[in-house]
Amino acid sequence: MAKFSIAPKPTFTVDVAIPQVGDKPAMVPFTFKYRDRTALAELFDSWKDRAEAIGERFKGMEPTISEITAAEVEQGVEQVKDLVVGWGFGDKLSDESITALVKSCVGVSDAVVKAYSDAFGKARLGN
Repeated sequence: MAKFSIAPKPTFTVDVAIPQVGDKPAMVPFTFKYRDRTALAELFDSWKDRAEAIGERFKGMEPTISEITAAEVEQGVEQVKDLVVGWGFGDKLSDESITALVKSCVGVSDAVVKAYSDAFGKARLGN
């Protein structure tokens, strides 16, 4: 009989390709919080709501590049905070270090979200 537990582990670790300017992505292990399908859908709904709120904030105006960038950083930080419970960087995981990462590595929040989503996709396909 296969050894399988219906109750999943509360966390899982995946190597994430962290973009680096002028260099190849660095593979860094990230430990993510597991969510069941319902909790995952609720999380994605909350991200959609936040993105719509940002859109409403800029509605009817021409935001500056600085304003758009600040909104993107804010959204990226929140996404990383929603998903990550540990990482392989030398810096301790904190609000400040997450903000520094998102500000310094363009596309890092997208890479983290993609790695998280891909882990669920692989599980669905049976690895």
